[in-house]
Amino acid sequence: MLERLRAAATALPECREESAWIGRRWRVGQATVAHIFGGEDELFRITLRGDPDDVAAFTHLGSPYFKSDWGSNVIGMLVDEDTDWDEVGELLAISYCIQAPRHLAERVDPQSAPDPKSPQA
Repeated sequence: MLERLRAAATALPECREESAWIGRRWRVGQATVAHIFGGEDELFRITLRGDPDDVAAFTHLGSPYFKSDWGSNVIGMLVDEDTDWDEVGELLAISYCIQAPRHLAERVDPQSAPDPKSPQA
């Protein structure tokens, strides 16, 4: 799980991994692109940035999505063996484009996001 996310996130321009207050996070500049945490309850969660309309839509879909209290544009998702990693890759690229400086975001196409299925991505 972590390896898949790591491979996709670090393929994005100037995106780096670091320890967070809990779990791991990926940042571009000082902005967090993705944060993965959990496990103590056997559930892992990832939070990413999204368009506010998408946040509302994902929240209404229910599990595996949830609304985070960390911001109005944060999408939360439970991550497990049934996770759609193509979707995670697309959401990660969208989050990156929201958080990154324009000159970096312009280098990323969310529709052709890094493939998180393989650590070789």
